[in-house]
Amino acid sequence: MLKVVEKKRVYEDIVKQIRELIDEGRMKNGDQLPTEKELTETFKVSRASVREAIRTLESMGLVESRQGNGTFVIASSEESLVRPLAAALFQEKDHLIDIFYIRQIIEPHIAEIAAENATPEEIKELDAIMREHEENLAIGSHPITTDSAFHNYLARMTKNRVLERLLHAIVELLTETREEYLQNQDREQSSLHGHRDILAAIQSRDGNAAKLAMRRHLAQIEKIVFGKKKEQKNSSAPNKR
Repeated sequence: MLKVVEKKRVYEDIVKQIRELIDEGRMKNGDQLPTEKELTETFKVSRASVREAIRTLESMGLVESRQGNGTFVIASSEESLVRPLAAALFQEKDHLIDIFYIRQIIEPHIAEIAAENATPEEIKELDAIMREHEENLAIGSHPITTDSAFHNYLARMTKNRVLERLLHAIVELLTETREEYLQNQDREQSSLHGHRDILAAIQSRDGNAAKLAMRRHLAQIEKIVFGKKKEQKNSSAPNKR
C-alpha cells in the first residue's frame, strides 16, 4: 500500500500517499496509522519528515494524534462531499486571482468564528504554530508548512468540517502562489506580522477584530503577490468606451 518516498520535500509525498488511502477508502474513520517508527522504516525517511507529514495531515483535519495511543484517521462523510464540490468549483486552470477573491470572502469570517469558538487549548496550539513559524524564519527556512498550518488550524477552530475542508481546497490550489509570495524575507515577515495580529484578536476573543485582521492580512498578500498579475489581467481585457 505504501512505497519509498522519492520527492525532494518528502513529507509532501507521505501526505499524498496517506490522503490517497483515505480517499480510496482503504483507510477509514477510526483506523490507526502505523507508528512513527514503522512509517519511518516504510518510507525510508527521517522521523522529522514523518512528524511534519502527520502535522500537515492534522492541520487538514484528516488525522488526530492522541497522547499515548497513536494517530487515527478522523476523516468523515464530509470529505466525500467537499472534495467533489471543491473540484467542481476550483480548477487549477482557473485564474488564481479569482480563486484568491473567494478566499477573501470566506477566511475573514473563519477568523471571526474561530475567535468566538476557540478553546484555550486551541489558542495555545495556534500560538505554537506561529512560534514555529518564527523559528523557521530565524534559521532561514521558508515557512510554507507552518503558514499553511496556521490558516488550516483557524478553519478547524470553527468546528465546521465542511468549511474547514473547503478552505483547505482553496489554500492547496494557491500553494504555488503562496510559495512565490513567501520566498522573500520581507514578505515572510509581512505574513508573520499578519498572523500575530490575527492571533492577538483571537486571544482577546474579539471576533470583529479577528475578521478585520484577516482582511488586512489577505489584502497585503494580494498587494504583494498579485499586483503585477492583476495589471496583466486588466491590460489584456478589452477597453469599453
